[in-house]
Amino acid sequence: MSGFPRFDSDDTPELTLRDIRRRWAKFHASIHTASGNVLQRVLGRMLGEDTVRYKVARVLGRPLLQIVRSFRGTRRVKDERPKVRPDYFPFNYRPGLVELVDVSDVSSSTPETVVVFALDETVDSSVTMIETLNATINRSDAIWLLLVDHSTTEIERRTTAHALLRAAGADDDVVFADEAGPDPARPILKSAAVGPHTLLSYNCVGRPALLSVAVLRALGGFDAEAGWAFEHDAYLRLKESGGRFHHVPAVLPCGRPDVAFEQSHTSAGAQRAVERAFARRGWHGTVSPGDFGPSVQWRIDTPTPAPSIDIIIPTRDRVDLMRQCIDAIETRTTYSNYDIVILDNDSKDPATLDFFATTRYRVVPCPGPFNYAHIVNRGVNHSNAEYIVTLNNDTVLQTPDWLEQMVSIASLDDVSIVGACLKDQFGHGEHESIVISPYPQHLRTDSNYPHADEFSVATRDVAAVTGAVQMVRRELWQSLGGMDEHLKVTMNDVDICLRSQTDGRHVVYVPGVQLVHHVSSSRGTLDPLDDRNRFIQRWDIFGTFKDPYFPESLILLGETMCYRNLWD
Repeated sequence: MSGFPRFDSDDTPELTLRDIRRRWAKFHASIHTASGNVLQRVLGRMLGEDTVRYKVARVLGRPLLQIVRSFRGTRRVKDERPKVRPDYFPFNYRPGLVELVDVSDVSSSTPETVVVFALDETVDSSVTMIETLNATINRSDAIWLLLVDHSTTEIERRTTAHALLRAAGADDDVVFADEAGPDPARPILKSAAVGPHTLLSYNCVGRPALLSVAVLRALGGFDAEAGWAFEHDAYLRLKESGGRFHHVPAVLPCGRPDVAFEQSHTSAGAQRAVERAFARRGWHGTVSPGDFGPSVQWRIDTPTPAPSIDIIIPTRDRVDLMRQCIDAIETRTTYSNYDIVILDNDSKDPATLDFFATTRYRVVPCPGPFNYAHIVNRGVNHSNAEYIVTLNNDTVLQTPDWLEQMVSIASLDDVSIVGACLKDQFGHGEHESIVISPYPQHLRTDSNYPHADEFSVATRDVAAVTGAVQMVRRELWQSLGGMDEHLKVTMNDVDICLRSQTDGRHVVYVPGVQLVHHVSSSRGTLDPLDDRNRFIQRWDIFGTFKDPYFPESLILLGETMCYRNLWD
């Protein structure tokens, strides 16, 4: 059973080309409205409304954009001062932007269905407070627990309880919302789904939240050994037991206090919580402090014996790129049980043919017009390895233990595809997962997500990762029918990621694996509109499709991340 519904079956109405053009036009009009960049506004008017305009924009716009990025890269080498952050993120967000409820309509006391417990996290120890909290849970007749900081006001507590209760369903175990966070210019916006691997990296649920009192009792209450990360520990245990989380896309009062985001306050407890989660799951690995607040970095030990991995690299000529790519793999990779399969799509250059004749790696002929999906599928069919990695020939490996990191996660039963972090040739972020909000785009902390935080640097569940570097179990690839060869050039990687998320499987982005990607060096700017339109029709992009792992209140319009008010 797929995690994402498809709209290209016989029993679903087919989008017409006119419908798709209207969606493109609306999307690019939104980019035009949101963009403060003159070039983007001009291109926004040109793109997507019909094939001619699209082709003109691709021919004229992309080379110009590459020149601009190249100039930016050269300039940053000379001046490495950090980029000045925007005043607000998202750019159109302001504190108090959302009118939550008319507090005059809220009763003077918290609803009887909610027990409110005030925490003082400035005290040295959490043990006594957690013991008192568990005693409150055990004797309470309330349905929900609302944890708040002792500094919050009564009106904030009543407003939050009222808003969360409005959204709560009969089957919910946790109802949680966005929060202001320690920086009022950067709210903590959360995704609709609580990804199990994201939750290992940091407490992506946080507060404000209503927690089912009955469910907490069944879990045995909060665990004092987790310290001030006791909520994170409870969420992990609840997720493992099949708990149901319901996100409210609104910035509500009663979020965590500033001290909760200090590494010295919660990091040790978060490490213990994740280590205990490892033990419950029978995993072996390491957990260390993360780069931001109470986040952690976690690694799973490589399976033993080490699985076989085939690295599949499509190419046509460009032996310079191929040599560079393979040299980096050979000189830096610390994993031993791997092989390389080169997929030759009608190379003609004598130097390339000489390389093929002398290399110790297999070269699989893939003749015919360029069809990336067909070429990769042919390569997989020539593999007997347990895992395969699709790798662009214009990438250069940076992380020696990349295969260890990726295969340890790809071997988990609930994981389908694993991706990595790509930097462009100028050192800027080029791919830090693919978000579909509303259209598939690469997340990049150097541009459209202009700061690093717990979310951006986490090992996390995502909608998709780029085919420039993907790892997947070969048997799973084959069971999915491989990449869709109707998507000849683009969107085939995103499509197989969406199709792979079946039976509870997840696509996971691993930021600790990094490669340099010489963007569009090998095949230029091939980007047929037919591929994109087929993808839009299949997944109802710009329509009902929602990325469950990207903050609900964010929408990415070109290079601009915008806030959208989803609260009514």
